[in-house]
Amino acid sequence: MKIHYIYAHQEPKSFNAALKDTALSSLKEKGHEVKLSDLYAMNFNPVLTEGDFTDRKKPDIFKPFFEAIHASKTGAFAPDIKAEMEKVKWADILVFQFPIYFTSMPAIMKGWIDRVLAPGFSFNPITKNTYETGLLKGKSAMIVTTTGTPQALYVEGGVHGDMNRHLESVTHCIFEFMGMKVLPSYIIYEVSSFSKEKGAEELEKYRKRILEI
Repeated sequence: MKIHYIYAHQEPKSFNAALKDTALSSLKEKGHEVKLSDLYAMNFNPVLTEGDFTDRKKPDIFKPFFEAIHASKTGAFAPDIKAEMEKVKWADILVFQFPIYFTSMPAIMKGWIDRVLAPGFSFNPITKNTYETGLLKGKSAMIVTTTGTPQALYVEGGVHGDMNRHLESVTHCIFEFMGMKVLPSYIIYEVSSFSKEKGAEELEKYRKRILEI
């Protein structure tokens, strides 16, 4: 399998970094091909601007949706976007790993989605290429995420509500909208309180899970 691992965490010594490293080494040892987008290490720019398009359809007014549709036809995306799009096109599976910020993903990850999974590339409502006919049909996507707080806060009836419901804004409204099959999310709770032994145990659980995809 060809796996594109999109990762967002600032600290190389973090538990999230250990999760990422565990996944990459395990997948490669199993014979899978893996490409990594380490967004903070790349200093990836999450802000969608006019500069994302090297040849503007309408230079007098900026309408990102229509500029992206135009760029998808002409190849007029900025080089950093093109490089990430090539990884997406190459991959069978996209794995998105990030810590939970305010029940969602960090801004840098959302910015990657905004800029890279652009209209005309991953979906096109004008041509009715969404959901079952999304332009990324045939690929699969998976979320791997961590929280610093206990699971009891993220269940139905908990103060934050069911975590999987929060993630539906990504799994359904982004991944499925673009035609991808959604693999079950892998969520690890309360990582801020892990002992060294508990951390090692959770890494081993994740190693076994990532090899099942």
